[in-house]
Amino acid sequence: MKHHRLAMYFAIVISLTFLASCASLHTCQHPAEKRDAIYFCACGADCKCDKVGKEPGKCGCGKDMTGGHVVKVEGDEALVCTCGPDCTCALDPNDSTKCGCGKPVKRVNLKGTGLYFCNCGGSCLCNTVSDKPGTCKCGMPLHQAK
Repeated sequence: MKHHRLAMYFAIVISLTFLASCASLHTCQHPAEKRDAIYFCACGADCKCDKVGKEPGKCGCGKDMTGGHVVKVEGDEALVCTCGPDCTCALDPNDSTKCGCGKPVKRVNLKGTGLYFCNCGGSCLCNTVSDKPGTCKCGMPLHQAK
């Protein structure tokens, strides 16, 4: 009985320590708080729709915007996996044109969108995109795409 209580005590201490570290690192996010989801127009090569946002909506041509998640930021461009906003795969380490899930990566220009994003020195894997100012996962302030 004494060993059982001691084991429960240690399990509780370890769980609380883990939760506190996750909260401070912003790594335990609820899916609704996903900070790398982005929506963009993907209506074909000839289309000049360039609407980008944090919420689903309509492109300038009237088609629905497509959702994805940012896998990397290079300058003012987000490399977005096209498998959907809820996916969690990363950039394929062997092919920078694909996600780990095999879907193609789309380059989305953030200039003029007003969105805030993390850009850790020109190329960033923090993948934070927001419609409000704040800080990146790495602690740097978010940069606004003007």
